[in-house]
Amino acid sequence: MNMTQWTSFLGYCLILNYAILIIWFLAFVFIKNFIKKLHLQWFKLSDTQFDTIHYSAMAVYKILILVFNLVPYIALKLL
Repeated sequence: MNMTQWTSFLGYCLILNYAILIIWFLAFVFIKNFIKKLHLQWFKLSDTQFDTIHYSAMAVYKILILVFNLVPYIALKLL
């Protein structure tokens, strides 16, 4: 693979991963009760724990997107 292909690949990965993050956030905002009811079948969580886990996971996922997709994409674009 050459640099153009890697740049294109990382661009598509970036778009896909941000789409997943946005869908996750929107699902959490609009169907939070359904998601919570689904999780409560397996785990005993308070409202605070449930929110903390999801927002923390979203933050970690966003950081991973930045580190593994956006930064390499920008670096390849600058070359």
